[in-house]
Amino acid sequence: MTRVTFLHPDLGIGGAERLVVDAALALKKNGHDVNFVTTHHDPKHCFAETKDGTIPVTVVGNWLPRHVLGRFYALCAYIRMIYAASYVIFSGQPPEVVFCDLVSICIPVLRLRIPYVIFYCHYPDQLLSQPGGYIKQLYRLPLNYLEEITTAMAHKVFVNSIYTSRMFENTFKRSKKVEPEVLYPSINTEFFDKTRIASIERVLDKKLPNDSIILLSINRYERKKQLSLAIEALAELEKLLPKEVYKNVYLIMAGGYDKRIEENVEYHLELIGLADELHVTDKVMFLRSPSDVDKISLLHHCKIVIYTPPNEHFGIVPLEAMYAGKPVIAHNSGGPIESIISGKTGFLVDLSGEAFASKLSFLITNSSCIEEFGKAGKDFFILKTFSFAAFSTQLNKAIDDLINKKKN
Repeated sequence: MTRVTFLHPDLGIGGAERLVVDAALALKKNGHDVNFVTTHHDPKHCFAETKDGTIPVTVVGNWLPRHVLGRFYALCAYIRMIYAASYVIFSGQPPEVVFCDLVSICIPVLRLRIPYVIFYCHYPDQLLSQPGGYIKQLYRLPLNYLEEITTAMAHKVFVNSIYTSRMFENTFKRSKKVEPEVLYPSINTEFFDKTRIASIERVLDKKLPNDSIILLSINRYERKKQLSLAIEALAELEKLLPKEVYKNVYLIMAGGYDKRIEENVEYHLELIGLADELHVTDKVMFLRSPSDVDKISLLHHCKIVIYTPPNEHFGIVPLEAMYAGKPVIAHNSGGPIESIISGKTGFLVDLSGEAFASKLSFLITNSSCIEEFGKAGKDFFILKTFSFAAFSTQLNKAIDDLINKKKN
């Protein structure tokens, strides 16, 4: 049995958080002793496994600022993670393996006492930084340098897709010796299978007609996710569908929402305003941070999943949709290119409401295709390396290889 600590900045609700939670579950199931150390964990805004005792969670450094007057988020994240890493190495007996992600500055600190450090690169942080003026470029310069140098110090680097692997190699020019391994995220299929499906009325707290055609968008309330496309596509559908069909179409916008994050609050209100502007308010329902059980229920009750983010690093939602047997319509870029077979398990389209609406209209008016695409998606999920078994096997092998290599 190996003691493994997962070091994560903010253990909330999102694709990165779901990945590390699933990784911890995969290792625990294989007999390893796992726990989380994080700088923030809100029991009201987290995955169930981190609050029901399945995986122990320790919060340190939450008193440190997340920003300074609305700026310097990256610098503050670096400081918080250095503090958390210091806690890991100096509090009692340190673990044999630390699995960290998102912020690599903690790696040289961890290497002072941790035998094996694994870093999971969801995407180079410097590419996620919003463009700014000359002062911001100067501010980012040392941070970008440190990200590249410290990432290369990990004993093992994983990336979430071939797309991210290419971006890693193109961005980190000084890290030529690092060969990141693609470890596709998966989902906890056992939890999906055991979850009791709740009625749509209970989840929405609203009754819909029995013959409703439910479209579902799942993503955080962030502007880069381009959630507005789903609402625009809904409005466009009115031009493409017969009136008697369109009247039964509804869109559910379910997204991660943290009231501490100003953008979440603002964008949620912007989307409500857009729905009103396009005269589809009565057809759109907004859910903020639905529970895991509610999300599975939504996937069960919906007909089609709309995934709008452009250049998504991987995207866990298409996997969840495929496992639930639902077709996915996504932008033709990034990770979805690797997880969706266009024309068989869903569609990859241009970045416009019209493009999404066109494929939605096709599926709605060809209901047999919805079932065919859904079945093909689930078969592809199980056969491809997206299954939880494949994810677990690859991760556990990486842990064993690191330890055995050190012994030899």
